[in-house]
Amino acid sequence: MNTPETPRYHLTIRDMPANERPRERLRDYGASALSNAELLAIALRTGTSAENVISVASRLLSQYGGLAGLSRADFRELCNQHGVGEAKASQIKAALELGRRLVITQPEERATISSPQDVYNLLAAEMAHLEQEHLRVLLLDTRHRVTAMPELYKGNVNSSVVRVAEVFRDAIRQTSPALIVVHNHPSGDPAPSSDDIAVTRQLVAASELLDIEVLDHIVIGEQGFVSMRERGLGFEATQTPEVKRAASPSAKAE
Repeated sequence: MNTPETPRYHLTIRDMPANERPRERLRDYGASALSNAELLAIALRTGTSAENVISVASRLLSQYGGLAGLSRADFRELCNQHGVGEAKASQIKAALELGRRLVITQPEERATISSPQDVYNLLAAEMAHLEQEHLRVLLLDTRHRVTAMPELYKGNVNSSVVRVAEVFRDAIRQTSPALIVVHNHPSGDPAPSSDDIAVTRQLVAASELLDIEVLDHIVIGEQGFVSMRERGLGFEATQTPEVKRAASPSAKAE
């Protein structure tokens, strides 16, 4: 005789103590007190018959590798996730875009770059585990605050593919005085290749003509990062005594 399966108990948001529900916590303690999953849960509003909304939010953040990955997710792919659909996908995308625009409109809140480690801290979570090479350019103002981070290439980043004009295009349009080039190595090893060095030399040469300084070329991998300026790779003609620190300890994430 088969014993009937005991129904699984599903904890809903309403079953949670009032002081543990995301909306009430936001009301009582402010948005900064909430986790990413709780904030996303508020944007989603409801869960499914099998998952409460916090579980759905946590699953999405885990699957896409955090907020940065979720912001890059294809809209249709997101719609097809269990518990999402078109309406919730729109809510997610809208909330993340509002956050992005807020940062752009508040210069005092922009990230300031004072070292290669700052670049790594800013982009490691987003770029260290990518399965393809991506090349991004950090546009900086006169105080080295990040004003934009356009992605230019996805795929092979080498001297035969990267066009110098495209790297400087946005910097010219926005009259940025300086930029930093960043790309990742899917292998995990951030050691620069001969193509990386060749690209850097081309960019440094062009920067002198355009009067837009290339402050660095950072290579990111799962094993850490390398500052090509610190190692004097591609920056030979512009090295200063402070920069001549090949194999610097900061070339690896601490």
